[in-house]
Amino acid sequence: MDLESVKRYLEKGGGVEENEKKQGSSFDGLPLRYFERFIMQGLHVDLIEPGRVVCSMKVPSRLLNGANFLHGGATAMLVDLVGSAVIFTTGAPFTGVSVEINVSYLDAAYLDEDIEIEAKTLRVGKAVGVVSVEIRKKNTGKIIAQGRHTKYLAMTSKM
Repeated sequence: MDLESVKRYLEKGGGVEENEKKQGSSFDGLPLRYFERFIMQGLHVDLIEPGRVVCSMKVPSRLLNGANFLHGGATAMLVDLVGSAVIFTTGAPFTGVSVEINVSYLDAAYLDEDIEIEAKTLRVGKAVGVVSVEIRKKNTGKIIAQGRHTKYLAMTSKM
């Protein structure tokens, strides 16, 4: 996938493929790829280059937890989605499936706070891709969360 396609994917919350438009809704009236759109709505790509993606967004109310700061599940999903997208920037035709994902939560982000998500590829080989993702406060650079995501890049059959 080229860099412009990766940018469109991130900024459109996973995008809508032509076959998805035809299929309509998949589960209880929710659109297909609902969670990607729910999390990534409002995400803006600030920088994209091979092996690196930097995005920013204002923390929306829909991603807050009961204590009124960025929900840990939403943080983990940002690590998953932006971390997966950075694999495409290396020229990989697909991002594979998650083998392991870990997130260290170091600080909180609050409603309307500007955050930055930076994903870097550590290794993208034939069978495994490993990326690191850092989420930080845009104004101060203080780290909110650090994640590492390992993906199995299924090889195509030679049969």
